[in-house]
This record gives sequence, structure tokens and C-alpha cells, in this order.
Amino acid sequence: MTGIADTGFIVAFAHKSDAHHEWAAGVGARITEPLLTCEAVLAESAFHLESAAYVLSLVETGLLRLAFNASEHVASRVRLADKYADRRPDFADLCLIRMSELYPRHVVLTTAAADFQVYRRHQREAIPLLVPPALR
Repeated sequence: MTGIADTGFIVAFAHKSDAHHEWAAGVGARITEPLLTCEAVLAESAFHLESAAYVLSLVETGLLRLAFNASEHVASRVRLADKYADRRPDFADLCLIRMSELYPRHVVLTTAAADFQVYRRHQREAIPLLVPPALR
């Protein structure tokens, strides 16, 4: 499976008490290569999990791989921020939308289905998502 990990997936994967943990654990069991992500998602995840060490361990063990340099994609994220201003996307969402453009064969693993079903890559193309069954 090739994927791009959002904060919701990482938090659900980590917390057995999370409503989407079973889904995230099942996805995690099928992963054959590291999930791509960005530093903004790692920061959000560390905040929600209250553990930077845990989040860094996911990178260290190869579940996650940093695959985005935010400084190289400022203009595209400004364009996306303007386009979706009414939804108030956070920095991580803007990075993930751009990552979906850069890695078109990767699905975005997220629990934020309501937002990512609206976001478009390359202005018109739906972003392929993998979300918990309850959010489909």
C-alpha cells in the first residue's frame, strides 16, 4: 500500500481508545512501505498524542517517512490557502494536498473525510482517500 498519512490516522493508530483505532491498526498491518507525511503532520500528531518521542519512533521504525519540504512549495500552498479560505485549512492540510499532487498514486489516510472530500489536487481532481468506514 502506498499512502500519505494525516494526523487523524496517526492518532487513531496510536490510541486504542480512539474511535478509529481498529481501522488504523488494520491499515497499519497492510502497509508494505513507509507512509509518506510531512513535518506539520508530525507536529500535530505529537501535540495530540502528547509525545514527540512516540511520533519520532514511527519515523525511526519506518512506518512513516518525511517526504515533503515545505519551503519548496510555498506558492502552491498560498494558492491552496486562498482557494479554500472558507474551510480554513490548517498548514498540515495544505501540505497534504500538495503532497497528493506530487505523489498521485498515493491515497491520503485521514479521519478528516469532510475536508478532504472537498479539497482538490491540481484544482479539479478529487484526492484519493482511505477513511474509516463510518466516515464514508
